[in-house]
Amino acid sequence: MKKNKVFVACDSTNISRVKNIIKKTQNTKIKIGYKFGLEFLNSKNGRSFVSKLKKKIIFADLKLHDIPNTCVSAIKAIKDLKVNYLTIHVSSGLDALKAAKKVSGKTKLVGVTILTSMDDKSLKEIGFTKNLKKIVYDQARMANKAKLDAIVCSAQEVNIVKKVFKKEIITPGIRFNKDNNDQKRTLTPYQAYKNGSDWLVIGRPITKGNIKENIKILINHLDQ
Repeated sequence: MKKNKVFVACDSTNISRVKNIIKKTQNTKIKIGYKFGLEFLNSKNGRSFVSKLKKKIIFADLKLHDIPNTCVSAIKAIKDLKVNYLTIHVSSGLDALKAAKKVSGKTKLVGVTILTSMDDKSLKEIGFTKNLKKIVYDQARMANKAKLDAIVCSAQEVNIVKKVFKKEIITPGIRFNKDNNDQKRTLTPYQAYKNGSDWLVIGRPITKGNIKENIKILINHLDQ
């Protein structure tokens, strides 16, 4: 039977806490990977810690967003970490995406669409005139054209992305209940997988409080 796949967001700079998250999320029911973002990878000991992690699926959520040459240089600079997944904003443009893909090697390059903390109102405030779903659709087309390996989008937009992008879809903004924190476009784990997500990204609903108990809650959600 195919296992559901979850990236646990290790959003902390505390190495002991991250070790605890990794230890307590081990289970036989779900395939687990670990997402490290800007907070951890820019911390004093974060990079060194990731470089020593063995036999774990590592997702470096750096969200590169720059001119082609800078994106390429950044990817080369973290080659030694041998991460499995690395994010780049699709809004960096087609040239940057193609250039990044050319040097990414065995690392799966993941295009980030519109952040799940944003909605139509947020986009309008920064000058976007198209509605959110149309932008995500256009970005998915561009990610496909650049031959990216995966896409990050809200679980609410998976069906839109799937029309033009046939590879892995990774969805953050996953919540077990109505406590959205700073997210605006959220779904439950069950709804996300039902929509067609390949990987879920889950942080606080797993890492806050009793981690082992939270994993059990997650598994119960998926058994609906």
